[in-house]
Amino acid sequence: MVLGVTDDSEPDGAPDHVEGAPADDVETRYGSGPRLSPALIATLVAIPVMVLIGFITFAALRPDDTTPIESYTTGESAPADCAKLIAALPQTFDGFGDKQVDGTTVRWPADGDGDAVTLRCGISRPSELSPTSNLQVINPVQWFITDTVDGSGQAYVCVDHRPYVAMWIPANAGNGPITDVSAVIERTLPRGPLDFG
Repeated sequence: MVLGVTDDSEPDGAPDHVEGAPADDVETRYGSGPRLSPALIATLVAIPVMVLIGFITFAALRPDDTTPIESYTTGESAPADCAKLIAALPQTFDGFGDKQVDGTTVRWPADGDGDAVTLRCGISRPSELSPTSNLQVINPVQWFITDTVDGSGQAYVCVDHRPYVAMWIPANAGNGPITDVSAVIERTLPRGPLDFG
């Protein structure tokens, strides 16, 4: 190399190869070792993403079999009155399947997608019931709306007969089920005073 003359073959900065350094050290330093294939990298990324999407889809689409009335506490035992009521309930409602009895809980499953019409006999008095509560009079039973789930349905409790009876009415059920059940309650259960606690 002649002084005053620059060598354009190497860019400014560190040379590609340092004299005296083994060639293997240079290759290792700059990552020229074994590489993962793009297909393997894509697979390693895609698998966790697909598992996550699967869990989210399952959680969003699985039918939620619980309704608010299933969490209501059980009140005074009245097995004879509940048995009499359950025996007299309609076998089916329009758009719903046949009555399914499980103890003091009765369900009429939806013919398609959606919640079942559900009834529970022998629940506790609703703690929210007060002298200023709005009651719905249906055929001539008085119902207190305890829960409303937007787009899903409403939960009612019959408050003027004993034992207390709760119903879950899906949004697509219309008034038929609660009207029919009100008539059965009026015929089979004894009247009781409104108890505001």
